[in-house]
Amino acid sequence: MAASPRPAALRALRLTAFRAFYRLPLRWRRRLVRMGTAHYIVGAVTIVRAADGRSPGRILLLRQPPGPGWSLPGGLLNRGERPVVGAARELAEETGIRVDPADLRPGVPNAIVHSSGRWVDMVFEASVPADQPFTVDEAEVHEAAWHPLDALPRLTGPTARLLAHYGIGPLAGRPEDD
Repeated sequence: MAASPRPAALRALRLTAFRAFYRLPLRWRRRLVRMGTAHYIVGAVTIVRAADGRSPGRILLLRQPPGPGWSLPGGLLNRGERPVVGAARELAEETGIRVDPADLRPGVPNAIVHSSGRWVDMVFEASVPADQPFTVDEAEVHEAAWHPLDALPRLTGPTARLLAHYGIGPLAGRPEDD
C-alpha cells in the first residue's frame, strides 16, 4: 500500500518552516517563541509558623484587599530577584517580620504551579517567635494574625490550594483541586 502524499507534504512544509525560523536573527526567534508559549508570573510565598510549641501549631495569615479570605505573606518577584530574597522582602513589607533569607527553608514542594491562574509560587517556610509584633502595610494588608492549624479561618482559593500541598487546611490531601 502506497503512503499518502499528504504526510510527506506536511513533513516538507514543516522542514521549510524550521529552516526559515533558524535563519532569523536570534532576537526575532526569541520573540516568536515568547509569543507562542505560555507566560507565567512568578511569586514567592512564606508559610510562617509560630515558634511557641503549642499543639496544634499555628501559622501566620493575612487578610488583604479585595477579598474576604485570608492568605499567606507573599508577592511577585522583582526582575532578577532570587525567590528566597523576594520571600524575605515580601514578609518584611507586609508584616514587619524580618527574616534573613538564609533562615528561610524551601517548602517541599518548593514550586507550586497554579495552572488556572498561570502563575508559579516559590514557597518557603519560617518559624518566628509568636510574641513578635506585626507592623502591617495598611495599603496591602488589613490584618495579620496567628491561626491554629486545626481551626483556620476562611482562606482564599489559591491559599487553600497551596496549603493543601503541605497537608494544611480544608483541601489537605487534595492539592490538585484547581
